[in-house]
Amino acid sequence: MYPLYNTDLEYIKITPSERQMSLQQMEFYAFVHFTVNTFTDKEWGDGTESPEIFNPVCLDCNQWVEAVKSAGMTGLILTAKHHDGFCLWPSAYTEHSVKNSPYKNGHGDIVKECAEACKKGGIKFGIYLSPWDRNCPVYGQGKAYDDYYCNQLTELLTGYGDLFCVWFDGACGEGPNGKKQEYDWERYYSVIRSLQPRACISISGPDIRWCGNEAGDTRKSEWSVIARKLSDGTVIEENAETLGSREILKNAEKLLWQPAEVDTSIRPGWFYHKNEDTRVRSLKTLSDIYFRSVGGNSTLLLNIPPDKNGLLGKEDVKRLKQLGDTIRKSFETCLSEDAVFTADKCDGENLIENVKTDSYDTYFRTNDGENTVTITITLPEKRKIRMAVIKENILLSQRIESFTIDCAKEKGFKRLFEGTTVGYKKIARFRPVITDTVRITITDSRIAPVISHIALY
Repeated sequence: MYPLYNTDLEYIKITPSERQMSLQQMEFYAFVHFTVNTFTDKEWGDGTESPEIFNPVCLDCNQWVEAVKSAGMTGLILTAKHHDGFCLWPSAYTEHSVKNSPYKNGHGDIVKECAEACKKGGIKFGIYLSPWDRNCPVYGQGKAYDDYYCNQLTELLTGYGDLFCVWFDGACGEGPNGKKQEYDWERYYSVIRSLQPRACISISGPDIRWCGNEAGDTRKSEWSVIARKLSDGTVIEENAETLGSREILKNAEKLLWQPAEVDTSIRPGWFYHKNEDTRVRSLKTLSDIYFRSVGGNSTLLLNIPPDKNGLLGKEDVKRLKQLGDTIRKSFETCLSEDAVFTADKCDGENLIENVKTDSYDTYFRTNDGENTVTITITLPEKRKIRMAVIKENILLSQRIESFTIDCAKEKGFKRLFEGTTVGYKKIARFRPVITDTVRITITDSRIAPVISHIALY
């Protein structure tokens, strides 16, 4: 095969930062879309809405947190300001905010309430601050708006504790003066890095990238080591199926570690609409999205919108609990804890038995130059198996390009699964099978594969 990126040694230098690693280990977290749109029944506000309409009389952020925790989510990102420009905190830089609403007679701060509920519930908190502001009079005036935006960023980054994420989309339309703003992204990033250095800057940012759709779909092969631009200046589309492939990497201008996030909503819309109360996604659909995204080297950001009262809908809460129960039940019993692991290739130091522990402190690795390996898992007796989890030690980069899973049957081995990338985590699902021997074969790897964990369920 042709070289990856100058040399293999250069390729394996592409690894996650501490903040990226922390977010990937969160795996599954919530989005909460809430603003004046909730009261106008719109998806995008135009910035002319009166703060007087915003009054969630029963708002309970603790209810949000308990509901997302029941699904197994580990964090929550709040839309502190959407495109309409209405601020859920009493910003000193605009009158278009909760401070001029009837909510708590103008003394409310929903960002604060949400941050405190997350802290109380033991999950992480993040914020979304739309760069597009259809209310701000200086939007589209260059530095004047950048100053405004950075001032609001500073309020959010300094007043609400530690943030795990600052989430941007690239929405850029006209403001109230008919002009568009050319965002000073580097300045925005600098403010975040200086005030919240442990926060990932996601989607329109350097740390976490968009999967390319809002439907919950995932690529067959998801690489965290990618190129954004080729050496001839060609920009790679973020939804390109070949993103991270050898074909792209061989002509890359440079490589970076930028894992994918799958974002989707539990309902058709991102904000609450009463006519969607009967259109909450099914448990089967949500479960499938979870296993394909979290189990496909991506994180999952699931949106759950509160209603006009400030509460998550009963059907949404019910579905979240069902989803969490399904996930917990799927992984409650590891069937390979007492199995014997063997490998046909090993570097002599990092032994195959290391993969029984889910940790980066120990791992299995083949010898240099050996990019394939067959791992055999022998169980004490026959057991019904329906899933395998494989994790690479991504602190040493992402390497595996293809693998197969087979099981022993009466007349030899039967193919259960064929996969491509592994990365942070691969959840390989297949039809239930009763067997006492499973064989996982890494059929190709960019350089010697390094596996941190393997488990059967």
